[in-house]
Amino acid sequence: MRATILQEISLPDLPSASGVEIIGDVAYVIGDDSPFLYQLASASLTAGARLTLFETAHFSTGRIPKEIKLDLECLTALTTPAGEAGLLVLGSGATVAREQGFWVPLPGASGATASVYPLSLSGLYAALRRELPTGISLNLEAAAASATELLLFQRTVGSAAGNLLFRMPLAATLDYLQHRATQLPDIQRQHYLLPSIDGKPAGFSGGTWFANRLFITASVEDTQDAVLDGAVLGSFVGILDLTNRSADPLPLVLAKLQLPDGIPYRGKVESVAVRRRIAENRYELVLVTDDDAGGSTAVLVEIQL
Repeated sequence: MRATILQEISLPDLPSASGVEIIGDVAYVIGDDSPFLYQLASASLTAGARLTLFETAHFSTGRIPKEIKLDLECLTALTTPAGEAGLLVLGSGATVAREQGFWVPLPGASGATASVYPLSLSGLYAALRRELPTGISLNLEAAAASATELLLFQRTVGSAAGNLLFRMPLAATLDYLQHRATQLPDIQRQHYLLPSIDGKPAGFSGGTWFANRLFITASVEDTQDAVLDGAVLGSFVGILDLTNRSADPLPLVLAKLQLPDGIPYRGKVESVAVRRRIAENRYELVLVTDDDAGGSTAVLVEIQL
């Protein structure tokens, strides 16, 4: 497996990119300290409209302060069992303030959005915390959705014990989040062993479902804290096979992201979307990065599986 950067594009006025999904001609991006859902042209990644997810008086500097931000880290496109297409946006759950989410229906093929529905995540996140190993704090970094499952990725920086995938039935989870049911969905937890850089284990950072494959990203950060940032050592991209439902630690083989000259890329990849299939087992990906200082980029990558 090989993942090579084709181009890196700055995303001005889009702070701390944390999630990306592509639907047709639109690339949707969220930032973990921003109140907006950004819309970019998927072909050029030039800025377009933005939608307000929530009102805040704390964005005057261009970034919501860390101690009060919603930390919106998880973004996935999905179609409900009733046929409604939309975007699910979720906070990380690392603090009480980060237990907020949003459902954004996509009413038209043009990608125009009209409504935002807030979601309280406290009940679901309390259930997820009960599934965590002792000493591990909830810190969700990515979401993806197949036709039948909602997939949430737990990242525990500095510890190989906390790279978990939570698998839940999509219909039951949406019913619970949107108050059509009071019963919590069933939760299956799977533990994965990710590669390391300089002895530091990678942690999940992004996921997307495309053509019956789950594409994922992971990054390596030199920190032991779910809230505080650390030096970024590099990032990985690859495929996670969902057919193995074992709860035992499962090793993942991922490709280290590299520049065309073979030098490892040292940026902090936060999310992944598939822009197109180039050929058999070759895909063009759009990754978004966050430099922990408010700067964001989009990285075009070719991956050969």
